[in-house]
Amino acid sequence: MKTLLVLVISFSFISCSGSGVNPNKTIKIKGSDTMLYLTNLLALEYMKSNPDVSIYVEGGGSATGIKTLSEGIIDICTTSRTLKGEEVKILADNYRSVGMSTIIAKDGLSIFVNLKNPAENISLEEVKKIFKCEIKSWNQFGWDNKEIIAVSRNPNSGTYLYFKEHILEGEDYCPDIQIKPTTESIVKFVSENLYSIGYGGIGYLTDSVKSLKVNGIIPSEETVIDDSYPISRYLHFYTLRQPEGEVKKFIDWVISDEGQRVVRESGYIPIWVAR
Repeated sequence: MKTLLVLVISFSFISCSGSGVNPNKTIKIKGSDTMLYLTNLLALEYMKSNPDVSIYVEGGGSATGIKTLSEGIIDICTTSRTLKGEEVKILADNYRSVGMSTIIAKDGLSIFVNLKNPAENISLEEVKKIFKCEIKSWNQFGWDNKEIIAVSRNPNSGTYLYFKEHILEGEDYCPDIQIKPTTESIVKFVSENLYSIGYGGIGYLTDSVKSLKVNGIIPSEETVIDDSYPISRYLHFYTLRQPEGEVKKFIDWVISDEGQRVVRESGYIPIWVAR
């Protein structure tokens, strides 16, 4: 089972004058929880060959990361979606910039169920109806007459917004759904609750849950690359402007062959095969 490695270090600690950290060699990253595992691995691998560089990574959700970027607190915001119009306006008003996106990977969104769930396939329309509480029982899938427990990310998550826009077609989630702060917590909940269903990036699939086919298509590197799998998206690094200095060196490394090897090993799709 995948273990999430997180650097639990606050940004206030980074700025302490006695920390011995060179501020010109420090990179602060915050944002998507979907990308947290991947970003930590990228940061750790980069620091192995660049020991004079300190990279601090936090999650909190795409919306939180974008807000922190707009406040000038971080260098890179990780997002699993593009910026919304009002977010672009804030950057333009404050910095005369619309931000710069660097796509670092492609991801498919898996639909997770408990291992004991006999279902193998689900349609996009059925997913939509479950998360809008229009389908409420597993007996509609030929299984037990038990209530479906739908579990979602929180509203700060880019994955939550992507799911709402692309699966729910802009309509509201059912008010009865369970809310979890991270994809890992969704996977854990689904693994422990027989009648639950949730969603998350394919990089978070473990042997503790089952990933359903969607419209008959298995979520995999091949089906995400060729767009036959119906739920896929790009993952972004956002900066206020054209990256410079250590931030540019790190981003250049992330999209290099070496960095993209880490992307693939993390369960995501490298950009040089996704395009």
